[in-house]
Amino acid sequence: MRLRWEYILAIAGLLVLWWILYLWLGEQIIAEPAATFGRLVRELGDPEFRGHIYASLYRIVAGMLIALATAVPLGLLTGGSERVDRWLKPLIYLTYPIPKIVFLPLLLMLLGIGDASKIGLIAIILFFHLLATTRDAARAVPPSAVSSLRSLGGGSLALLRHVYWPATMPALFTSLRIATGTVVAVLFFVETIATFRGIGYYIYSSWSVTDITGMAVGIIILSAVGIVFYELFDVLERSLCRWTRYR
Repeated sequence: MRLRWEYILAIAGLLVLWWILYLWLGEQIIAEPAATFGRLVRELGDPEFRGHIYASLYRIVAGMLIALATAVPLGLLTGGSERVDRWLKPLIYLTYPIPKIVFLPLLLMLLGIGDASKIGLIAIILFFHLLATTRDAARAVPPSAVSSLRSLGGGSLALLRHVYWPATMPALFTSLRIATGTVVAVLFFVETIATFRGIGYYIYSSWSVTDITGMAVGIIILSAVGIVFYELFDVLERSLCRWTRYR
């Protein structure tokens, strides 16, 4: 209950700040709050607007699933094997700092202007976040935990299931929460290029006709998407990593 009231107070504070900015800067720059929420309710009843939301959610979820399916196994393999890490560490260190957004023109040429290139960019950005986090968490596993399981006859699969995977899960969920803001920002960027669907496109098209209220509606929806994913990962961590409560 305490957390719920904290959220209510935070939302109330943001609404007060919004109203103050509206009174100060005027409706040419800041949308009027009541009109924005009225527009939001009407838009949510429009199938075309819901189609924008579904398109954005599809791109985020698809990119996340691809990144998880590729980065996590590779991170566990790299972090759990000194030999594999010795070969892959230089490649990871050289490619991680590169701003992945620069790959968008190449992806557009390779995958076309449809969803594939947009999902691909989201997956690439999230891939490096998850790979680095999973590798570092796996390497932080105490050698005593590995030797203890091996002394009981545990093989590679047992180590993966009972040692490396549980040890990396909390860090993995933390990485997903941190990367959520980046993924949503990238989603907005890619949805302003060669597309007619998505919340990013809705915001951009509203800006192009100076529809301040429409921009505010799109920003609210895009922010809500980020908050939902952030809270989802937090709930999953509390459910699947219950041992972290006692740290």
